[in-house]
Amino acid sequence: MTFIFDAAVTKRQFDVSFTLSDGETLAVLGPNGAGKSTLLNLISGLLSPDSGHAELDGETLFAAGPGRQRAWKPPHTRGVSLLAQEALLFPHLTVLDNVAFGPTSTGVTKKSARAAARTWLAEVDAGELEGRKPAQLSGGQAQRIAVARALAADPKLLLLDEPMAALDIAVAPALRRTLRRVLEHRTAIIVTHDILDAYTLADRVIVIDHGHIVEDGPTRSILEQPRDPFTADIAGLNVLSGIRTATGLRTTDGTELDTARPLVSITSATECTAAVRPANVRVSTRRPDASVNALFKAVTDLEPRGDLIRVRADGIAADATPADVADLDLGIGTSAWFTFSADDAVIYPTKR
Repeated sequence: MTFIFDAAVTKRQFDVSFTLSDGETLAVLGPNGAGKSTLLNLISGLLSPDSGHAELDGETLFAAGPGRQRAWKPPHTRGVSLLAQEALLFPHLTVLDNVAFGPTSTGVTKKSARAAARTWLAEVDAGELEGRKPAQLSGGQAQRIAVARALAADPKLLLLDEPMAALDIAVAPALRRTLRRVLEHRTAIIVTHDILDAYTLADRVIVIDHGHIVEDGPTRSILEQPRDPFTADIAGLNVLSGIRTATGLRTTDGTELDTARPLVSITSATECTAAVRPANVRVSTRRPDASVNALFKAVTDLEPRGDLIRVRADGIAADATPADVADLDLGIGTSAWFTFSADDAVIYPTKR
């Protein structure tokens, strides 16, 4: 089974196309307003495109635009289930009947629908909750029921919209383990801002920005060798782009950087990218010696992260202790040196 998607929405400056293989889980990343919700709404049938075509398991979901015979499949007939951030369970139904709702709506007998519901409740470790009403559930329990309800409808394609976003940080790991188990060999698309969701659940990642795909590839490749600034930020990496030199790369502003041996052979003068973790970047107000890479930048943000402060500047960030930030008297607008060693920078070709 293959999912083919190609759609444009002019007013939203959205133009995205990709193909999803049978059993593949795709993570969709991108900043707020990038077009992630538009994508889910188009697939689920809550929004109609100006042009394009989508096909699931050989059946057309929609077709529109010049040169195409217009087609539109109603949402409830698409074989697509959407799991939203909120569980959105029917408050008047028991857990069992909430999960049985999908099969029942397709014409399955009540007995068969409840049997399927019990199977999926057991799959998400919630069988003992079948007699409760949604008001009697915790947030984590409700979201597990929502997962069971989505899967009980036996969708050809499962859409998950930030499934962990509304959960307490202590509850999310259990749901993530559940999703990892039930999504195995299932075709799914998960929209998330959490890098752990992508690593744990997805075979592949696409990054959308301003309504277009800016990165597309295997999860580890995208998150460990990012090209897009948003991807680098969510992956916790600094990325510096430039041209390959004999010892590293020359950035677009002419700064010469020494880097570690590249992951693959890169020809001189080729466009390349260096990635370095903020934990490996030091920040100082004193000029460093010539043995390290150094960028002189104005601080643009100081972001608390647990017991560290992420000191951000244009194109570079460093993790420092609160004591170091205080000792250096760093503030927004302060000019400082951001330094890192050649061994801490990994270089790779910019173009995949």
